[in-house]
Amino acid sequence: MSSSTGWLPELVLIASYNGDFARFLDAVYACFRRDFVDSRPAFRGERLQLKRHPLVQGREYTFWHMVSEGAVEASRQPDVVRCERIRWPRPVIEHSTDPVLKVWGNVRGGEHRVCLWLESDEYLVVLTRRKGYLLPWTAYPVTLSHRKAKLQREFIEWKKAGTAL
Repeated sequence: MSSSTGWLPELVLIASYNGDFARFLDAVYACFRRDFVDSRPAFRGERLQLKRHPLVQGREYTFWHMVSEGAVEASRQPDVVRCERIRWPRPVIEHSTDPVLKVWGNVRGGEHRVCLWLESDEYLVVLTRRKGYLLPWTAYPVTLSHRKAKLQREFIEWKKAGTAL
């Protein structure tokens, strides 16, 4: 899969690891560490931190939230499609002013969020505001039409309201 953006990296494919999920997950985690632990991106000049705890299998909570899915936190399962896109969150964050991205704020569960939707590549990155910094919260493919429609409505409503990020 190639992106039309010119700045989105190639996927980390499980096929490159002959289906060995443990090796694949180690490689995915190495990409995450490089992009969010060893160095940190910024969102429009604002610093990003990580939610490190609770650790899951010795890895940061933010990592698990980016590569797993499930409604119940304690039973989230790794998702290959999310894992394969682990190199995408940082460039999406760093290219947040690119007109190809739809960027808006919302409130979920009382938390102020920043959504970065790369609609052309069906990918969403969500940041959560904390006092003085942002947390990369999650990132995932958006392929279902009803979910895309919901994001589009949120974006349009936010633009109409003229609310700041």
